[in-house]
Amino acid sequence: MAVIRANSRDVDMLARLMRAEAEGEGVLGMLMVGNVGVNRILANCLDFRGIRTMSQMVFQSPGGFEAVQKPYFYQRARDKERRLARRNINGERQHPASNALWFFRPAGNCPPQWYNQRNAGRFKAHCFFVPTPQDCPRVY
Repeated sequence: MAVIRANSRDVDMLARLMRAEAEGEGVLGMLMVGNVGVNRILANCLDFRGIRTMSQMVFQSPGGFEAVQKPYFYQRARDKERRLARRNINGERQHPASNALWFFRPAGNCPPQWYNQRNAGRFKAHCFFVPTPQDCPRVY
């Protein structure tokens, strides 16, 4: 059962985002990017108040995703990534992105905090950061 509302265009958009942000990190890395995207729609807190749709989440400015500024994001979604996007939309979560609202790729080690958000862990090149359950209960 889906945890957010999503039509086929939304699935394609999330699939393209996952590929553009984390294709080099494999299936698990792309699923983690999808976790963050779905969490931002669920959250309705902090930087993501009022973000209710896939399009609002993907194109949020400021605070959105770098990938939407690059041509690779605008290529057609592939079946492989669509299947992964549906897994995220249906509620599948992968640690350390399970409750994450942010990720980034540092030059070195992951900092313990990023913009006052706790580091939940690293997967390959990306560090994932989570809000507190008190600040964003809907992502827990």
